[in-house]
Amino acid sequence: MTANSLQSIHDEQPLFKEKLKNSDIQVVQEKIYIFLIEIVKVWSPEDVLREFKRLFLENLDSVSLDSAPGIYRLLNLIDNEQDFRNTLKRCCYILVNNWENHRKYKYIQELVQLFIDYKSNRQEKNNRKNSIHRIWIKNFIKSQDFQELKLFASRNEDKTKNHWSNRYTSYLLVAQSVDNNNSQEQQEAARKASKQLKDKYKFELAMYIARSQSNTSGKTRYQNPSILGDELLRLIKAIVVKKGVFSYENIANIFLKQTANQTFINFKKSLQKYLIFSVQQQQFIETLNQQLLDKILTWKSEYDEDIIDKDLLLRTCNRVIDYLTIENKQEPSPLFVLLLSQGHPLTLVIVLLKIIFICPNSRSHLEARIAHLIRHYEQYSEEECKWLINFIEIFRITFAIYAENVEYNLIKVEENQHACEPQFNPDAYRVFSQLKVDAQ
Repeated sequence: MTANSLQSIHDEQPLFKEKLKNSDIQVVQEKIYIFLIEIVKVWSPEDVLREFKRLFLENLDSVSLDSAPGIYRLLNLIDNEQDFRNTLKRCCYILVNNWENHRKYKYIQELVQLFIDYKSNRQEKNNRKNSIHRIWIKNFIKSQDFQELKLFASRNEDKTKNHWSNRYTSYLLVAQSVDNNNSQEQQEAARKASKQLKDKYKFELAMYIARSQSNTSGKTRYQNPSILGDELLRLIKAIVVKKGVFSYENIANIFLKQTANQTFINFKKSLQKYLIFSVQQQQFIETLNQQLLDKILTWKSEYDEDIIDKDLLLRTCNRVIDYLTIENKQEPSPLFVLLLSQGHPLTLVIVLLKIIFICPNSRSHLEARIAHLIRHYEQYSEEECKWLINFIEIFRITFAIYAENVEYNLIKVEENQHACEPQFNPDAYRVFSQLKVDAQ
């Protein structure tokens, strides 16, 4: 877009000034969005950043707004802080989403840096509206909205130097992507960024497993993507060993076939049995039966005589996930705390995995709940949250193994000298990974 084109966009806006003052605020916002959408497509990122800075950070300090181009005057018609915040957020994500699409990640970092560098001690002007806008900008920088924006800039940083919660940015982004209060641009950008982080972790995990079992000199090239240290391989082998006829996938398929025409009340009873099937920890089974069964059976009892369908399946699985993690988006459920206090993180993860196997559409809901758990505990130190971090690490590894497009298998490389020994010996096996044939 040429300078003349920009001037024409600017100049046409004052023609609508009187009309827009009396019209819906969405008309004003849409004109600002359209302006940014147009320039981000054809301008260089550097020029777009300069224009964004003039529009939101510098124009607000202008002494004479009457002489400013029309697009700036439009912004100053917004005289409500929440409307201004919503406009600013969506404008940010229009840029973020575009740069995500074109892998121009450094400009997302520069966008965030504009706010970080914003001079909070600017000389006050006599213009009252500008003073209010400066306060609104400062409030935005202090808000959770800005923390969410910063996730897009920080996801490629060294997580070992940051807060422990930054290691799990992919889940925090999922929570943004499913929040209907966020703009379409923010949701889409969050989905893409989360997938990229998951793919990166999945690749690093596969390469680390391959290299760590190799005798070649290059085995240290790929670092352990988890914080579990030397226990990672043993954990993975313990997770992967559940294959064959009684694999989680096969049991899930059998369950779905058996419950296809059940009434809702019978389905809920079957679901309880399915979740504890093959669980060996008796204490875990007793806790789940005592704490979960009554909640499931009484939930949505008005539908008890209806035949189970996809909608009821999804809603039920989402509800059980809430019971097992965080019910009100703010505090961990009593059942979650109790189960982990008993020392059963892997068993709880497997139960959650079994839910996803019968209802894959519940996965984003589950990951959003993991994000809510992270947000709840991020005020505490890593030392205080070791138990939660251990659970999240096991969760991330398990879902990378079972719920992604990479298949892991165990191959026995050592014959057991004690053939009658019943216990699984992880040292006698190696883990191999390959892309699933039906992966898209």
